[in-house]
Amino acid sequence: MKPVAIFRFSPSEGPAWFAEWLDSRALPWRLITVDEGAAVPADPQEFAGIAMMGGPMSVTDPLPWIEPLSRLLRDAVLRDVPVLGHCLGGQLLAQAFGAKVTRTATPEIGWIDVEASDAAARDRWFGGRERFTIFQWHYEVFELPPGARRVLTNTFNREQAFTLGDRHLGLQVHVEMTPALVDAWCAGGVGEIEGAGMPARQSRADILRDLAERVAALHEVAGDIYARWAEGLSR
Repeated sequence: MKPVAIFRFSPSEGPAWFAEWLDSRALPWRLITVDEGAAVPADPQEFAGIAMMGGPMSVTDPLPWIEPLSRLLRDAVLRDVPVLGHCLGGQLLAQAFGAKVTRTATPEIGWIDVEASDAAARDRWFGGRERFTIFQWHYEVFELPPGARRVLTNTFNREQAFTLGDRHLGLQVHVEMTPALVDAWCAGGVGEIEGAGMPARQSRADILRDLAERVAALHEVAGDIYARWAEGLSR
Protein backbone atom coordinates (compact mmCIF):
# COMPACT_ATOMS: atom_id res chain seq x y z
CA MET A 1 0.00 0.00 0.00
CA LYS A 2 1.16 3.52 -0.74
CA PRO A 3 2.00 5.64 2.33
CA VAL A 4 -0.05 8.47 3.75
CA ALA A 5 1.86 11.74 3.33
CA ILE A 6 1.94 13.73 6.58
CA PHE A 7 3.07 17.34 6.21
CA ARG A 8 4.77 18.84 9.27
CA PHE A 9 5.18 22.62 9.36
CA SER A 10 6.70 23.02 12.82
CA PRO A 11 8.84 20.67 14.95
CA SER A 12 6.46 21.29 17.86
CA GLU A 13 3.39 20.15 15.86
CA GLY A 14 4.07 16.66 14.62
CA PRO A 15 1.56 13.92 13.80
CA ALA A 16 1.32 12.75 17.42
CA TRP A 17 -1.72 10.48 17.96
CA PHE A 18 -2.58 10.49 14.24
CA ALA A 19 0.67 8.62 13.55
CA GLU A 20 -0.06 6.26 16.46
CA TRP A 21 -3.50 5.55 15.00
CA LEU A 22 -2.01 4.79 11.58
CA ASP A 23 0.63 2.53 13.13
CA SER A 24 -1.99 0.63 15.12
CA ARG A 25 -3.70 -0.27 11.86
CA ALA A 26 -0.50 -1.04 9.94
CA LEU A 27 -1.12 1.87 7.59
CA PRO A 28 2.22 3.17 6.26
CA TRP A 29 3.02 6.87 6.36
CA ARG A 30 5.77 9.24 5.30
CA LEU A 31 6.60 12.42 7.21
CA ILE A 32 7.35 15.42 4.98
CA THR A 33 9.22 17.93 7.16
CA VAL A 34 8.49 21.24 5.48
CA ASP A 35 9.96 22.96 8.54
CA GLU A 36 13.32 21.37 7.67
CA GLY A 37 13.17 22.36 4.01
CA ALA A 38 11.65 19.20 2.54
CA ALA A 39 10.23 19.73 -0.92
CA VAL A 40 6.53 19.44 -1.62
CA PRO A 41 5.91 16.42 -3.88
CA ALA A 42 4.26 17.17 -7.19
CA ASP A 43 2.14 14.05 -7.65
CA PRO A 44 -0.58 13.27 -5.08
CA GLN A 45 -0.99 9.80 -6.54
CA GLU A 46 2.30 8.80 -4.92
CA PHE A 47 0.28 8.62 -1.70
CA ALA A 48 -2.74 6.83 -0.30
CA GLY A 49 -3.82 10.10 1.30
CA ILE A 50 -2.49 13.51 2.30
CA ALA A 51 -2.64 14.84 5.87
CA MET A 52 -1.45 18.16 7.22
CA MET A 53 -0.68 19.10 10.81
CA GLY A 54 -0.72 22.48 12.54
CA GLY A 55 1.80 25.29 12.78
CA PRO A 56 2.32 28.79 14.21
CA MET A 57 2.58 30.53 10.84
CA SER A 58 -0.23 32.05 8.77
CA VAL A 59 -1.33 30.78 5.39
CA THR A 60 -1.09 34.42 4.25
CA ASP A 61 2.65 34.54 5.03
CA PRO A 62 4.92 34.73 1.94
CA LEU A 63 6.30 31.21 2.40
CA PRO A 64 7.73 29.43 -0.66
CA TRP A 65 6.04 26.09 0.02
CA ILE A 66 2.46 27.36 0.23
CA GLU A 67 1.74 27.60 -3.50
CA PRO A 68 3.27 24.19 -4.38
CA LEU A 69 1.28 22.66 -1.54
CA SER A 70 -1.90 24.38 -2.73
CA ARG A 71 -1.38 22.89 -6.19
CA LEU A 72 -0.84 19.46 -4.66
CA LEU A 73 -4.05 19.75 -2.64
CA ARG A 74 -6.13 20.83 -5.62
CA ASP A 75 -4.74 17.97 -7.66
CA ALA A 76 -5.34 15.51 -4.82
CA VAL A 77 -9.01 16.45 -4.55
CA LEU A 78 -9.36 16.28 -8.33
CA ARG A 79 -7.89 12.76 -8.32
CA ASP A 80 -9.82 11.55 -5.24
CA VAL A 81 -6.75 11.25 -3.02
CA PRO A 82 -8.17 11.91 0.48
CA VAL A 83 -6.99 15.09 2.20
CA LEU A 84 -7.10 15.77 5.95
CA GLY A 85 -6.09 19.06 7.54
CA HIS A 86 -5.59 19.78 11.25
CA CYS A 87 -5.87 23.49 12.21
CA LEU A 88 -3.26 25.17 9.94
CA GLY A 89 -3.76 22.20 7.63
CA GLY A 90 -7.47 22.93 7.46
CA GLN A 91 -6.72 26.56 6.71
CA LEU A 92 -4.33 25.55 3.94
CA LEU A 93 -6.99 23.31 2.39
CA ALA A 94 -9.57 26.09 2.57
CA GLN A 95 -7.24 28.64 0.99
CA ALA A 96 -6.19 26.22 -1.77
CA PHE A 97 -9.83 26.18 -2.88
CA GLY A 98 -10.37 29.92 -2.79
CA ALA A 99 -11.53 30.62 0.78
CA LYS A 100 -10.23 33.50 2.88
CA VAL A 101 -8.28 32.89 6.07
CA THR A 102 -8.33 35.80 8.51
CA ARG A 103 -7.62 36.73 12.12
CA THR A 104 -10.46 35.93 14.47
CA ALA A 105 -11.86 38.30 17.08
CA THR A 106 -12.07 35.31 19.46
CA PRO A 107 -8.98 33.10 19.53
CA GLU A 108 -9.62 29.67 20.99
CA ILE A 109 -7.07 28.00 23.26
CA GLY A 110 -7.95 25.01 25.40
CA TRP A 111 -10.79 22.52 25.64
CA ILE A 112 -13.71 24.01 23.71
CA ASP A 113 -17.10 22.55 22.81
CA VAL A 114 -18.17 22.17 19.19
CA GLU A 115 -21.42 21.02 17.61
CA ALA A 116 -22.07 18.89 14.55
CA SER A 117 -23.89 21.17 12.12
CA ASP A 118 -24.79 18.55 9.52
CA ALA A 119 -26.78 15.41 10.38
CA ALA A 120 -25.18 13.21 7.72
CA ALA A 121 -21.66 14.30 8.68
CA ARG A 122 -22.46 13.82 12.36
CA ASP A 123 -23.06 10.14 11.72
CA ARG A 124 -20.36 9.63 9.09
CA TRP A 125 -17.48 11.53 10.68
CA PHE A 126 -18.24 12.04 14.37
CA GLY A 127 -19.76 8.79 15.57
CA GLY A 128 -23.24 10.26 15.89
CA ARG A 129 -22.11 12.87 18.44
CA GLU A 130 -24.07 16.11 18.36
CA ARG A 131 -21.81 18.02 20.76
CA PHE A 132 -18.37 17.24 22.13
CA THR A 133 -15.26 18.85 23.59
CA ILE A 134 -12.21 19.30 21.41
CA PHE A 135 -8.75 20.86 21.75
CA GLN A 136 -8.02 24.19 20.08
CA TRP A 137 -5.14 26.64 19.74
CA HIS A 138 -5.64 29.15 16.94
CA TYR A 139 -5.77 32.84 16.12
CA GLU A 140 -6.98 32.60 12.53
CA VAL A 141 -10.05 31.03 10.96
CA PHE A 142 -11.08 29.92 7.49
CA GLU A 143 -14.20 30.72 5.52
CA LEU A 144 -15.91 27.92 3.64
CA PRO A 145 -14.49 27.19 0.19
CA PRO A 146 -16.99 27.09 -2.68
CA GLY A 147 -18.82 23.77 -2.65
CA ALA A 148 -17.73 22.87 0.89
CA ARG A 149 -20.11 21.80 3.65
CA ARG A 150 -19.83 23.05 7.23
CA VAL A 151 -19.77 20.06 9.58
CA LEU A 152 -18.63 21.55 12.93
CA THR A 153 -19.40 24.91 14.50
CA ASN A 154 -19.56 26.74 17.84
CA THR A 155 -20.51 30.13 19.27
CA PHE A 156 -16.98 31.54 19.15
CA ASN A 157 -16.09 30.80 15.52
CA ARG A 158 -18.67 29.56 13.07
CA GLU A 159 -16.33 27.53 10.87
CA GLN A 160 -14.81 24.67 12.85
CA ALA A 161 -14.67 21.96 10.17
CA PHE A 162 -15.77 21.39 6.59
CA THR A 163 -15.91 18.62 4.05
CA LEU A 164 -15.12 18.81 0.35
CA GLY A 165 -16.97 15.99 -1.33
CA ASP A 166 -17.02 12.70 0.54
CA ARG A 167 -13.30 12.15 1.19
CA HIS A 168 -11.73 15.43 2.26
CA LEU A 169 -11.93 17.07 5.69
CA GLY A 170 -10.58 20.41 6.89
CA LEU A 171 -10.48 20.87 10.67
CA GLN A 172 -9.93 24.09 12.60
CA VAL A 173 -9.52 21.93 15.70
CA HIS A 174 -6.80 19.60 16.97
CA VAL A 175 -7.81 15.96 17.42
CA GLU A 176 -4.25 14.60 17.28
CA MET A 177 -3.25 15.69 20.78
CA THR A 178 -1.52 13.51 23.37
CA PRO A 179 -0.98 14.40 27.04
CA ALA A 180 2.70 15.09 26.34
CA LEU A 181 1.88 17.36 23.41
CA VAL A 182 -0.71 19.36 25.38
CA ASP A 183 1.79 19.80 28.20
CA ALA A 184 4.54 20.88 25.78
CA TRP A 185 2.31 23.46 24.10
CA CYS A 186 1.30 24.88 27.47
CA ALA A 187 4.94 25.17 28.49
CA GLY A 188 5.99 26.75 25.21
CA GLY A 189 3.01 29.08 24.95
CA VAL A 190 2.69 30.10 28.59
CA GLY A 191 2.59 33.78 27.67
CA GLU A 192 -0.47 33.16 25.49
CA ILE A 193 -2.61 31.58 28.18
CA GLU A 194 -1.77 32.99 31.61
CA GLY A 195 -4.07 35.82 32.61
CA ALA A 196 -5.43 36.28 29.10
CA GLY A 197 -8.98 37.00 30.29
CA MET A 198 -10.60 36.17 26.95
CA PRO A 199 -13.79 34.11 26.70
CA ALA A 200 -12.27 31.13 24.89
CA ARG A 201 -8.68 31.29 26.14
CA GLN A 202 -8.09 29.00 29.10
CA SER A 203 -5.32 29.06 31.68
CA ARG A 204 -2.63 26.41 31.91
CA ALA A 205 -4.28 25.00 35.01
CA ASP A 206 -7.63 24.75 33.23
CA ILE A 207 -6.08 23.07 30.21
CA LEU A 208 -4.15 20.49 32.23
CA ARG A 209 -7.01 19.62 34.60
CA ASP A 210 -8.14 15.99 34.16
CA LEU A 211 -5.82 15.80 31.17
CA ALA A 212 -5.67 12.02 30.82
CA GLU A 213 -9.45 11.69 30.82
CA ARG A 214 -9.91 14.56 28.39
CA VAL A 215 -7.33 13.20 25.96
CA ALA A 216 -8.88 9.73 26.16
CA ALA A 217 -12.26 11.21 25.21
CA LEU A 218 -10.60 13.19 22.41
CA HIS A 219 -9.06 10.01 21.04
CA GLU A 220 -12.49 8.42 20.81
CA VAL A 221 -13.61 11.30 18.60
CA ALA A 222 -10.37 11.29 16.62
CA GLY A 223 -10.60 7.56 16.08
CA ASP A 224 -14.01 7.93 14.45
CA ILE A 225 -12.75 10.78 12.26
CA TYR A 226 -9.61 8.94 11.18
CA ALA A 227 -11.47 5.70 10.51
CA ARG A 228 -13.97 7.49 8.27
CA TRP A 229 -11.17 9.30 6.43
CA ALA A 230 -9.15 6.10 6.00
CA GLU A 231 -12.04 4.43 4.20
CA GLY A 232 -11.13 6.47 1.14
CA LEU A 233 -7.39 5.77 1.14
CA SER A 234 -5.92 4.51 -2.12
CA ARG A 235 -4.84 0.93 -1.53
